[in-house]
Amino acid sequence: MILQGTLVNIAAVTTGCVIGRWAGGYLSARMRQTLMIGLGLAVLLIGMQLALQSKQLMVVIGGLIFGGLIGEALGVEKRLENFGQRLQRRYANQGPIAEGFVTASLLYCVGAMAIMGALQDGLGGKPTILYAKAALDGVASVALTSTLGIGVLFSVVPLLLYQGSITLSAELAKSILTAPVITEMNAVGGLLIVAIAFDLMGLKRLPVGNLLPAVFVVIGLMWACGLA
Repeated sequence: MILQGTLVNIAAVTTGCVIGRWAGGYLSARMRQTLMIGLGLAVLLIGMQLALQSKQLMVVIGGLIFGGLIGEALGVEKRLENFGQRLQRRYANQGPIAEGFVTASLLYCVGAMAIMGALQDGLGGKPTILYAKAALDGVASVALTSTLGIGVLFSVVPLLLYQGSITLSAELAKSILTAPVITEMNAVGGLLIVAIAFDLMGLKRLPVGNLLPAVFVVIGLMWACGLA
């Protein structure tokens, strides 16, 4: 069934959010902080592993610079925050909606498993990568929802749009996303995940949303430089 992997992923996140919402009432503020630091460290490790796979450092730097300029021009971070704030007003007294939505959306959508899993699903293979990602995202959603609130649940919307679009355009993407291109996309995505980890651990809030276009700018740079 088309989009089966993504639908399973969404179901896992939703289930994790329900469990996290219920469990959150039994956790003290100190326990929540410890959970977030632990999750932040795990996310930091994932991001560093992806980032260190880069073979074309200048492409990664160029992608971040040009992608950041595009993101600033489009106001990606602001748009994400505005959407989160609308949810915040709609679900008042339900916790930090915007932060939960933005953090979870970036965490679930950026990375190797989202891209490769969606491609595998779209090319007719059994979506084993997305099944594994669903398990990881489900566990992460429990921790995120217990600390950041119901905003995490709304991350299933960009998750569906992002992975679903890759799955539905898999044949075209297959010819564009060669192994070297995917490696550098993952490297940039890994750096963004590292930035998310800083936020989860309460160290520094970075405008990661405005850097999201960098993941796609890398594709153009790799092909333009004949490195794809």
